[in-house]
Amino acid sequence: MQNGTQIPESGKCESAKYEYKKTSYAELCEVLQSLRKDEIFCDVKLETDDKKIIFAHKVVLASACPFFHAMFTNFAEKNYDLVTMRQLNSTCLQLLVNFIYSGKIVITEKNVQDLLSAANLLQLQEVKDACCDFLETQLCSTNCIGINKIADLHSCMKLLTNSELYIRQHFSEVVDGEEFLSLSSEEVIKLISSDKLIVPTEEKVYECVIRWVKHELGTRKCILPQLMEHVRLSLASKHYVLKKVVEEPLIKNCLECNHYVFEALNFHILKSEELIPQNTRNKPRHGDQVILVVGGRFEPELYEYTEWYDPKMDRWRYGPELIISRGKAGLATVKDNLVFAVGGVENFDNSLRSVEVLDLSSELPCWKPTVEMLNERQYLGVGVINDYLYAIGGCHDGDIHNSAEVFNYKTQEWRMVSSMATGRSGLGVGVLNDLLYVVGGYNHSSMDGLDTVECYHPNFDMWTPVANMCVRRRGAGVGVLDGVLYAVGGQDGSNTLSSVETYRPSKGVWTSISDMHFPRNDAGVVALNGLLYVVGGSVGTSSLNSVECYSPHTNTWTMVTMPMNNARTSVGVVAINRPRLFNTC
Repeated sequence: MQNGTQIPESGKCESAKYEYKKTSYAELCEVLQSLRKDEIFCDVKLETDDKKIIFAHKVVLASACPFFHAMFTNFAEKNYDLVTMRQLNSTCLQLLVNFIYSGKIVITEKNVQDLLSAANLLQLQEVKDACCDFLETQLCSTNCIGINKIADLHSCMKLLTNSELYIRQHFSEVVDGEEFLSLSSEEVIKLISSDKLIVPTEEKVYECVIRWVKHELGTRKCILPQLMEHVRLSLASKHYVLKKVVEEPLIKNCLECNHYVFEALNFHILKSEELIPQNTRNKPRHGDQVILVVGGRFEPELYEYTEWYDPKMDRWRYGPELIISRGKAGLATVKDNLVFAVGGVENFDNSLRSVEVLDLSSELPCWKPTVEMLNERQYLGVGVINDYLYAIGGCHDGDIHNSAEVFNYKTQEWRMVSSMATGRSGLGVGVLNDLLYVVGGYNHSSMDGLDTVECYHPNFDMWTPVANMCVRRRGAGVGVLDGVLYAVGGQDGSNTLSSVETYRPSKGVWTSISDMHFPRNDAGVVALNGLLYVVGGSVGTSSLNSVECYSPHTNTWTMVTMPMNNARTSVGVVAINRPRLFNTC
């Protein structure tokens, strides 16, 4: 072995191996397909109901298809060279066999239903999923009900869920189509009873019921009372009920239906939910919520403008104007339909005791004055527990409050409650598990901001300390989403913060999460549809009109495509049911 290459010692002792992997099986598939087409080595013929014959190899079919695997290993067909395929047409079976050999299939509007049925039978999940994906792209108001039924028939759960969502989101267009008229009474009831139905007005629900009944009047007339039970007639305007519902012959001649008409009119006459028994017919649908933005400032202006954001349409619209321009106010909802704008500042130096209320259940919602607070407050925090409205902290004429007061909607009275341990202005408030959490802020001893947090227990009228935040925050936005308290942005004295931290009572500590795209001070924060929205705010002297939202599932922030119509800081935001009609007044 002289003059030869020296083998390392380790190479002599260790067992060596080299694994080669073919880069592609495309050539093999092409050969198998060619053999099948030339009927070479084929050991099975598949015969369809129309007597067409498709040649194949059992081993190839069994390797790719659970249906054929079971057939050729466990059943008598393993010994047959001719197998009859019932319930399948030759065109579909040919496409599916080609897919097994090539991994390719073309799905069209004409063949998708037959392919889905055949793929479901043969347990070809990939093709079934591809058919569902194709049908989902084809969803429109004229075919979504039919696609929903196909999904139900073949247990396509993702397509079933998405088609149901599409029907609810495009209800107005769907019920004007022909497919809607073919629904059974049970299917109509399921649709119109949904809290998540997205409908511009309840009048549309009533009109679709009447249309459906009249389509087959003889057999459907008797079902009308069952349908009217799920029409939220109290949410239709009084004028509409009197002009369109009362005068409808089908309603006139039905004693049970008249009961629902009287109930709706009684709701409008009394105009007080305290006197009306709560039921689904006067409860707003919650499937279509929007974000209401109120007041705020854009130097050197204070805004009386309000606007609201529809996340499904990604569009901002103006709402009814406040009676007076307000900045640094608090905003909260009581009883799902009353929005309170509390305190704040007018003309930048005049702290307010005044409160305005917006009744979203009114035919023409507009802001009206209501009972004033006991103290002037700007930069305050507000929160609602069991329909009691709390106003906490804030400042007036240089004094920083540690006091808190509560408004009883039933008695229309404000009263003082126990004071916080620390005076706070520019604080954030969140309600979690029927407790009030006040977060950060500033006072004369900590102008750079506080990292302390306090919790109010309304049953004991008592404040207790909570774990400190990771950083000081004045002007932080505070929100609650899925049992978690969020402190968003703010200032630590010299810097405007993009950082965010969360608090879970079960853990008792604050934890940092992903930063926002932009630093924000005095931004509005609200939870909606499983996301946390942060609206406006300021950086230095610049107010922002941008909006971003946080997904706790991915721990990521996403910019909302459409900014507000107006840049705003010190803004109030709440989530409300989509208003039936917003007029400026």
